[in-house]
Amino acid sequence: MSPPSSGPQLPFPNLFAASAASACTAEALTLPLDTAKVRLQLQGGAGGKYKGLLGTCMTIAREEGAGALWKGLEPGLHRQVVYGGLRIGLYEPVKQIFVGKGHVGDVPLHLKIASGLTTGAIAITVASPTDLVKVRMQSEGKKDPGQPRKYPNAFRAYGLIRREEGMLGLWKGLGPNIARNAIINAAELASYDQIKVSLLATGVFHDNILTHLVAGLGAGFFAVCVGSPVDVVKSRVMGDRSGKYAGVLDCFIKTARNDGILAFYNGFMPNFARLGSWNVAMFLMLEQMKIVMTPRS
Repeated sequence: MSPPSSGPQLPFPNLFAASAASACTAEALTLPLDTAKVRLQLQGGAGGKYKGLLGTCMTIAREEGAGALWKGLEPGLHRQVVYGGLRIGLYEPVKQIFVGKGHVGDVPLHLKIASGLTTGAIAITVASPTDLVKVRMQSEGKKDPGQPRKYPNAFRAYGLIRREEGMLGLWKGLGPNIARNAIINAAELASYDQIKVSLLATGVFHDNILTHLVAGLGAGFFAVCVGSPVDVVKSRVMGDRSGKYAGVLDCFIKTARNDGILAFYNGFMPNFARLGSWNVAMFLMLEQMKIVMTPRS
């Protein structure tokens, strides 16, 4: 994410650890916004009980308790250790592979995008079960008094899904999940990389918190713009336990026919609030972690 002149390349174990820690921090800070986003996406169409970002958060807190806003934190942290550690940690090494040895200067934008697509696809293929459990736990609404939750915790959820849907059931929705995460990962990492390099090239900005904040917000905006349609389909396919959708294409068609094209941007503002704040928190933390974890000579 940093231009080549900003310092030595971290060894992959250090980069993985820094990436995982940064992603977990951002996840814990912004999960209520993600829970609101998932509920808005799953209700479909207008007239549902969830109204806007703050309204959804307030409804969930009122009906289910404030702790429900952090539903899915356990699998969310599992996800970020694996997915966040791999997608972010592999970005610089893969980018160097694509550009080749001996390259001098900034990496072309198309190779940054290719690197983001590659690491996003690899990482989510490994981490997809954690994403599925997170969505299932977040989509589970208020229960009647005395009625137990189907997924009381992440490890029970992994086991239950495996017994009811088979081992491959843990990778349900892998297709849209790869598409969504590869696209969003490329949008986030390549745009952050490009925005940061461009800001530093002006001579007005320096490699500091302000630059990281502006680049992080830009990365979040680009990620939401290009990723919202596949994000909506991913949430609906992975949250579907009734067999409503036969697959990714079927979900796209039914969503467009029943709810309209704008349904693909359901929860756009909470999604941007989530990804914008997530990216700011993650990149600010990552830049500091990279400094801390740089080997001392």
